[in-house]
Amino acid sequence: MRTSYHERLDRLVARLLRTSRVVADMMDRAGTALFEADGELAREVIAESAALERAKVEAEGHAHAILAVQSPVATDLRVVLAAIHAVGDLDRMGRLAIHVAEAVQRRYPDRVVPQVLMPRFVEMSRIAVWLAVMAGQAVESRDAVLARTLISVDDDMDDLHRTLFTAIDYQDWAYGTVKAVDAALLSRYYERFADHAVSLARQTTFVVTGRPKWTDSVPVQCGVRIA
Repeated sequence: MRTSYHERLDRLVARLLRTSRVVADMMDRAGTALFEADGELAREVIAESAALERAKVEAEGHAHAILAVQSPVATDLRVVLAAIHAVGDLDRMGRLAIHVAEAVQRRYPDRVVPQVLMPRFVEMSRIAVWLAVMAGQAVESRDAVLARTLISVDDDMDDLHRTLFTAIDYQDWAYGTVKAVDAALLSRYYERFADHAVSLARQTTFVVTGRPKWTDSVPVQCGVRIA
């Protein structure tokens, strides 16, 4: 019985890991659609909405079943509670990737943002995808140190989001109000995606320490790059 119980916990964590990879891939493809003004790819990302909802319902059901039947305690209870929270973060990450794709489809065949801003959004996309992948790995490995390193990379995303408003508010901005609004919305989608990835990783620290928030800091390498 105990073996079966822990197998169910392992399956729950594996489900979260798979979903983290799915939402990372969704944001990666949404970014490609943005950079290449690819309406067909954008539609493919949007079409994953139903599958995303099913994954959310199934994961929540799995977690609630463990709570109801197994009555977990201590670390096992924290795993289940963290999983329930993580399901919400992953769902929002997927929805934000869909928002990026919807922006592409809405303006297709035109580009959503001017070329001058593309390097900024390429970097935001890179950070977002990296954070999603690493957050999933932190959940799988219960590596609290890895989880805490994500916050410095999220700070890079916050800086990109914050400084965008300087760029679009500058007197030499020549691309009109619509482009400025689209750029601000896209930047917000990426920034929120990163926030949810960090929240997902934070659940790892809760599982390991029992504390809901990080209370200390660790040395981190900034400017992480995807291999």
